[in-house]
Amino acid sequence: MKSLSLAVAAGALFASSVSAAVDPIVIKGNKFFYKTNGTQFYMRGVAYQQGISSNTSQTETLDFVDPLADSKSCTRDIEFLSKLRTNTIRVYALDPTKNHDACMNALADAGIYVVADLSQPGESINREDAGWTTALLERYTSVVDMMQKYDNTLGFFAGNEVSNQPNNTYASAFVKAAVRDTKAYIKAKSYRTIGVGYATNDDADIRENLASYFDCGNREDAIDFWGYNIYSWCGDSSFQKSGYDVRTKEFESFDVPVFFAEYGCNQVQPRQFTEVQALYGSQMNDIWSGGIVYMYFQEANDFGLVSVDSSGTVKTNDDFKALSSQIAKVNPTGVKMADFNPTNTVAASCPTVNSDWGAVATPLPPAANTDLCSCMTDGLSCVVSSDVDEKDYSDIFDFVCGEKKGAYCVGIAKNATTGSFGAYGMCTPQQQLGYVLDQYSKNVTGGCDFKGQAKSNSPKSASNSCKSLLEQAGPQGTGTVTSAPGAAQTGKSSQGAAPGMIVPSFSTGLFSIGVYVFGAGLSGAAMILL
Repeated sequence: MKSLSLAVAAGALFASSVSAAVDPIVIKGNKFFYKTNGTQFYMRGVAYQQGISSNTSQTETLDFVDPLADSKSCTRDIEFLSKLRTNTIRVYALDPTKNHDACMNALADAGIYVVADLSQPGESINREDAGWTTALLERYTSVVDMMQKYDNTLGFFAGNEVSNQPNNTYASAFVKAAVRDTKAYIKAKSYRTIGVGYATNDDADIRENLASYFDCGNREDAIDFWGYNIYSWCGDSSFQKSGYDVRTKEFESFDVPVFFAEYGCNQVQPRQFTEVQALYGSQMNDIWSGGIVYMYFQEANDFGLVSVDSSGTVKTNDDFKALSSQIAKVNPTGVKMADFNPTNTVAASCPTVNSDWGAVATPLPPAANTDLCSCMTDGLSCVVSSDVDEKDYSDIFDFVCGEKKGAYCVGIAKNATTGSFGAYGMCTPQQQLGYVLDQYSKNVTGGCDFKGQAKSNSPKSASNSCKSLLEQAGPQGTGTVTSAPGAAQTGKSSQGAAPGMIVPSFSTGLFSIGVYVFGAGLSGAAMILL
């Protein structure tokens, strides 16, 4: 096919360049704009990733195909995406070790931008055991480093449907910390400004609190845009029957761009996509910046626009034809950036903790700071023995944190409901265990033993920078560290706190380690095993 050959040739031509010429997308107020020509940007998007659930809040490490590293398939599919007038794709998991130049530049030549989720299966904020860690920051920033060089990188999602019901809303505190630290990293590295947002589910009990929580407070901590995964327009519905009218009303004063991060209910098939006329029409296009249809590839969930056989041949289906027909009819023009004077300039009010919301507005969990973790570790006089398997850390944590009503573990506390966070709650499991062993051994004669599972260690002299960090953290790790972490972030773990009053908890993929439960004010201790 002629158009496919041209796409492949274009990908090959620009594969060696950093980025093909494309006008970056910028944010002004609650709208997206092309940076150079100032035209308002509306997403005509398609979710584009095979073999991965759109809900990446999980602990299992799964193999996945990075669609932006598969240049052959990517350039093949651009022809079909273009027939849908696609200008945005969403990808859910990327491999930062692979080369993405050919696909990203071919997409740029086709005028297609990318919104990329920063997590991957096994390295994400797990709603049941949430935490923001140095390991997750390393994962997130590695994706940022890889994608920031492309001008058609539109933005990043720091999480997708992490909190999906009232009893796990505490987890949103750790996602907002991820937003904050990712934005700070982009700024510290002097990258061009690229927005960081969140993609939420449409849960009636928490959707308004979620939007308010992520938008409220300091602008440096808040989302740059809000993605809504919404599937309420099913079959031949309407603006009112679908609830789109109410959702639009809810966001009419929102101060950052909002768009559908996923849409396309398939309860009635084939899908007709009549919601496209509403989304890009006068009832919605002043509030919403378009949306992303779920999804390109046909899989078991039956949301695909195309089927791809074993030979790589693409066959469009009835959903593809319907979407193509509907999207061809819309052409919102919006407003020019130079003429736009935002009136929605006030952040949302923060929700309060109640039966439907479990995260205090401030403070957020501490910044994932590998410098602080390293400084703390260097000063330990008691550490876990190197031959102790990480899955066996549980017993030691349970014992030490069960003593003195948890006094030895306050420095690794993670309580999003009360806002009680230890300075070291974001360090690796080994570092955190070293911290609690050290606290215990300093107060208990012969405390550094545990039947050979711990050993004495010769502390290193702290550098001036380490002294500053450790002084801020305090001797028990209960202080607030305000010094920014170094630009280079490293780590090799994943950890978190179970709902509400639980500290600490560690997850390493296939197992969870025992946790210690603190009552209000770190009193009334009790032991549980997840």
